[in-house]
Amino acid sequence: MNTVRKLLSGNEAIAQGAYHAGILVATAYPGTPSTEILENLALYKDIYAEWSTNEKVAMEVGLGASYAGVRTLVSMKHVGLNVAADPFMAAATTGIHGGLVVISADDPGIHSSQGEQDNRHFAKLARVPMLEPADSQEAYDFIQVAFDLSEKFDTPVLFRITTRVAHSKSVVELDDERVRQGRTKRFHHNVEKYVMLPTHARIRVPHMHKRMDELTDYAETTPLNQLIEGNDRIGIVSSGVGYEYAREVFSDATFLKLGMTYPLPPKMLQQFAGKVKKLFVVEELDPFLEENIKILGIHVEGKKHLPRFGELNKSAVHHAAVQIGTTSHSSKTSEVRPLKDLPGRPPLLCPGCPHAGAFFILSTIGQRNKILDASGKSKKESKLIITGDIGCYTLATYPPLRAMDTTACMGASIGQAIGLEKAGVSSDIVAVIGDSTFMHSGITGIVDAVYNDAKITVVVLDNGTTAMTGHQDHPGSGISAQGCATNKVSIEGIVRGVGVSDVQVVNAFDVKSVRSAIRSALDNKALSVVVVRGKCAVANKGRKNQRQVDLEKCNDCGVCLMIGCPSIQKKDGKLHIDAMTCMGDECTVCEQLCPKKAIVPSAGKVNR
Repeated sequence: MNTVRKLLSGNEAIAQGAYHAGILVATAYPGTPSTEILENLALYKDIYAEWSTNEKVAMEVGLGASYAGVRTLVSMKHVGLNVAADPFMAAATTGIHGGLVVISADDPGIHSSQGEQDNRHFAKLARVPMLEPADSQEAYDFIQVAFDLSEKFDTPVLFRITTRVAHSKSVVELDDERVRQGRTKRFHHNVEKYVMLPTHARIRVPHMHKRMDELTDYAETTPLNQLIEGNDRIGIVSSGVGYEYAREVFSDATFLKLGMTYPLPPKMLQQFAGKVKKLFVVEELDPFLEENIKILGIHVEGKKHLPRFGELNKSAVHHAAVQIGTTSHSSKTSEVRPLKDLPGRPPLLCPGCPHAGAFFILSTIGQRNKILDASGKSKKESKLIITGDIGCYTLATYPPLRAMDTTACMGASIGQAIGLEKAGVSSDIVAVIGDSTFMHSGITGIVDAVYNDAKITVVVLDNGTTAMTGHQDHPGSGISAQGCATNKVSIEGIVRGVGVSDVQVVNAFDVKSVRSAIRSALDNKALSVVVVRGKCAVANKGRKNQRQVDLEKCNDCGVCLMIGCPSIQKKDGKLHIDAMTCMGDECTVCEQLCPKKAIVPSAGKVNR
């Protein structure tokens, strides 16, 4: 067998490692920092890869494939595991047949998420083993070990990565061919194992506890956990990317590097603690390792000196080293130099975004600029409450649109709107949700609204893609994860099918139609759905006749600036449209809204 060397990100290395481990099925829902795992697996045409409707479905499809005896990878970001928790816990109870590995990509520092959580706790909650690679090479190696571990101990394996491991690149030595194969594709009928009636579940629970005892013994001897000799003044217990930072700061310390972070190896930890004068844990987020080591009766320090939230870095670890008085010889030069202040760049929707027109209309109907102060808080009761959702359209929260009042989690906008209406608020309520998010978890909200006669308006912003995470396809696009044409699911068909009678579909770039549809829905005082459909600007390659400002007509009223389009700028006190970014004929929202008709195609008369 030959090996090759490639520069890979952690996500790319996981995909290649899983493929070489012999997986036949891969499922996921796109979410940063995990998205590229399935994108890379989808390139292999001899396996089945799908963007599932949501993470719960991804987990269920993966579990079914595992029951059929094939190796399966299920990947998602940290908050996705919340959605998938029900079948994940069931998988921990039933066990598996073909190896089943579940990727949780955590996001310390909240780079692209609605919250920060430490999913290591899921391993303890579910009583399943957990592996954590520290770099791309380990991501490649550990994922293959994970499948062996899964089949050996009849368990799903939680494979936890973080943003830096997922996206950082390093050289990886890997096999140049797919050398391992999964088990024979065959479902073995075993009612007591797979059908979780209470009587069967009671039988499975002792199996889970026995499995944990066996995994603890395995943790004592596995090469995933490494002892790295150094001086005996301090011993560092660490894992994942935290190890990389600790290694740079405590360069001459003794390390216990944990690749398997649950269950922990008690004997190894006891012996390690006996070798050193002081024991210190370096880990991101919660004191997961620290607390579990303390349960073993071992004195250890960690979060007393390290931040409990956000990402670690060399500076934070160096600061901790100074506090505990164990800086290494090289640590004096380990502090990170702060970046110089960079010019601020407000987060905005893209030029030509199909959502901009709808949000402008919602903002003006609700008189948002008059009602909200600079911080976005209400100065007086709003005529309109807008419940938002997870997607790039959440950027409409910022000035000048200010067109969003809530955002909690995927699909929550509709349920929150129902709750506000049932609580008796006097304002009109609009729930805004994207097309991919609607497919993910908005459908159940619509069903609830129909069943409970909710008098709300739902605006579905349909740009034909999962734009926020990089334009992945979804059931409404009609294209599979592997680029094949498939059945296209109709949003308006679903909505009408569950019983909504007031359904309108409008062109996102036709301002009059969007305004008329939203006003009609609000006037209806019943459950109404408006689908605002327009192609995502980033995916829209056809640009011509960019717009310009006719300064002879312009009276500087500022209406065009209220759209929030980055192409429209004020320069030297005069309005200007950047021809390099303007979408031209593909958009024209600013031209339609200008009361003085001062925005014209580039071929028109323009005074500069």
